[in-house]
Amino acid sequence: MSLSSGASEPLAPEAVEPLVSSLLVTDAAPRRLRILGIVWEFIHDISVAVLFCFLLITFVGQAFRVEGTSMLPLLESGDRILVNKFAYRLGPVSRGDVVVFWSPLDPDVSFIKRVIGLPGDDVEVRRGVVIVNGTPLAEAYVPTRFRGDESTQRVTVSQGHYFVLGDHRNSSNDSRSWGEVPRKYIYGRAAFRVWPLGRMSGLH
Repeated sequence: MSLSSGASEPLAPEAVEPLVSSLLVTDAAPRRLRILGIVWEFIHDISVAVLFCFLLITFVGQAFRVEGTSMLPLLESGDRILVNKFAYRLGPVSRGDVVVFWSPLDPDVSFIKRVIGLPGDDVEVRRGVVIVNGTPLAEAYVPTRFRGDESTQRVTVSQGHYFVLGDHRNSSNDSRSWGEVPRKYIYGRAAFRVWPLGRMSGLH
């Protein structure tokens, strides 16, 4: 009968080295997986954020900087505004709306004006007074000093088009000079002024 002390015999060096290597490989694999998981999560979050911003800007709203004085006194050059690009997916363009649209002369340029004539309307200007369908248009948003005394011939607004004017009639390049705006060029309604902070307000 043989006797045992209960202690295991020491491993030979050549047996220890493969065991240590196995432990190192086993420990490194989960670390790489964790790093890859963190990187993938970061890329996923960034992709979702970029897609959300793209959809928001394309279909819902966008910030713009006003350049020029054609919409005084409502808007001053340098004002920052939010444009509601979803509004006309739910309802029609209405008279009096302040709209943002691509220029009929240069689709790479955006303008902001007020809708005066709807499809089928007869529009003319008599010494600064806008006449729509034979009736003077009430325009409290245009100060008397901004009306000017210009007159234009009567025009009938085509179907699918709109007649637009700047509120500062003496300082506006609008439908009086380049004609009507196709509906497809109107891509939003000016909704809110966000800058300067002291003049934050809704726009109408």
